[in-house]
Amino acid sequence: MKKIPRGKVQKYAFDFRDKPCLRVKPGEAFQVETDDALSGLIADDSDKPKVHSMTGAHMAALTKAWPPLFNPVVGPIYVEGCKAGDVLAVHIDWIDPWRYGFSGIIPGMGPLSDQLHFPDCVEPYVHVIEHLPGPSGHTRDGTAKYSETLSWPLDPFIGTLATASEREVFTSVLGQGAFGGNIDCRDIRAGHTIYLNAYCDGGLLYIGDVHGGQGDTEFTGIADETRATVQLSCTVIKNKRLPCIRIDKPDSVVAVGINMPMEQAVLDATRNLMEWLRDDYGVPPKDLYVRMSCDPAFRIRTYQMVRAVTLRNVVGAEYPKDRLFNALAPAPAARRKSPAASKKSARKAGPVRARTTSARKKR
Repeated sequence: MKKIPRGKVQKYAFDFRDKPCLRVKPGEAFQVETDDALSGLIADDSDKPKVHSMTGAHMAALTKAWPPLFNPVVGPIYVEGCKAGDVLAVHIDWIDPWRYGFSGIIPGMGPLSDQLHFPDCVEPYVHVIEHLPGPSGHTRDGTAKYSETLSWPLDPFIGTLATASEREVFTSVLGQGAFGGNIDCRDIRAGHTIYLNAYCDGGLLYIGDVHGGQGDTEFTGIADETRATVQLSCTVIKNKRLPCIRIDKPDSVVAVGINMPMEQAVLDATRNLMEWLRDDYGVPPKDLYVRMSCDPAFRIRTYQMVRAVTLRNVVGAEYPKDRLFNALAPAPAARRKSPAASKKSARKAGPVRARTTSARKKR
């Protein structure tokens, strides 16, 4: 199996001019080893690892450039048969987080960075989270050990997944759009298929910024940041253009919206969902439009709401697959019964139940 080892390729932008680091065929599985969002803040995986501070030499080297050299990605990966104007469907097989992850506080970043009401939320801080293997022997189903008294199941996902645009070069830390980018969407995870527009031949896919887990919004800007090994494959949908990212889950679909303010991102996500269900499932827009307000199964997922430079809000409009049909259309003829037929059916059913009851009495 083709594999890109950690450190062999490390980019900080989605650049259509980059030479592909790997070529794969549609449906071919491959593996990528990624670095953490701060390019090795935890230096090794020993029992007592070296951990860089948020204000030391390591961070100073990353912040010399602008935008900072945060969010390293691996790529581009060239998918044979994919052309500009197609859609790249990325299926994620599994994600194994590294032994350690970290969260914490970067000075000057986050919603409380300029407040003194919570002074302990302003100072630089690194919190190491240990990732313990699960029943499979891998961390993909393991446990995140936050402290001696608190742990939770690991819930790994890819924070940055993107295709290169045809002209503009987007940084991997701030780039977001219909091509993907740093959107920290918890549904870009194992078992799901992610649909991204391809603007260049080959798709030119970039992968990075894996999280061991994340709360809704990633409020402080730092989730459970970690290195990881990811296995995935890609297929191609010819001659199609999407308004934004779409996600196919086992039991539901999610249409993503990326915008500012938050309410505009919600509007974008719902419009994306309406177009998807109209075009691929035959659901009339009016039908879904009404259902959005009255069906409790319709959900808005808040993925990213980070106060950091130009990052926009990321949300998803989600709806279950068992309701992806035209609910305003007449029921199929096989399901309809005339009043007379219903009465006849009831007369037939009555004696059967009576005989059953009588038989029980005799026994």
